[in-house]
Amino acid sequence: MQPKLMMFNPTVFFKRKMKAQNYPEIFLSQFCIFLTVLILFICISPVHAKEKQYGSVEERRLESTLVQERESLKREREQLALREKELKTLEQGVDKKLAELDGKIEELRVLQKKIEALLRKKSLAEKKKTESLAKIYEKMNPVKAAQALSEVDEKLATSLLESMKVKSAAKILDQIARQKAAALSTEYSTLQIE
Repeated sequence: MQPKLMMFNPTVFFKRKMKAQNYPEIFLSQFCIFLTVLILFICISPVHAKEKQYGSVEERRLESTLVQERESLKREREQLALREKELKTLEQGVDKKLAELDGKIEELRVLQKKIEALLRKKSLAEKKKTESLAKIYEKMNPVKAAQALSEVDEKLATSLLESMKVKSAAKILDQIARQKAAALSTEYSTLQIE
């Protein structure tokens, strides 16, 4: 006689084992259901994972496209960050140059004020010299003063006449040749307008 081959049945096995240990029948059935579900889950799970892993051609294409887009966006962000850094560097350079220009403009303003002050000083000094020289011409003989004024620059002669008293200037102009007197008079009138 041949021994009968029995197939292993976990439910029957655990029922016997549980009965031997005096577990209630409900607990035993719940345990068997749980065990069956667990075995099914383990068996089905790898198949399901393989489907997810390989997917359809369309899914793989979409995934590839997404990866490429992510890489493209990453490169663009890096380029933008680099450009932003370059712009900040340029901006700092421009700010530095502007500060230097502001400093130079301020220096030029200071120099301009100094030059204007020196010009005013020079103008006052020239005016004092002209007035002093005009007093000398006033005290001279009108004929000799007229001869001397005929020889000097018209602007200086005009300034001297302007600094003299009107009577003395008239006497000297009366002694100067007509053409020279006319030129001096014209120069004197423009000097008064300016």
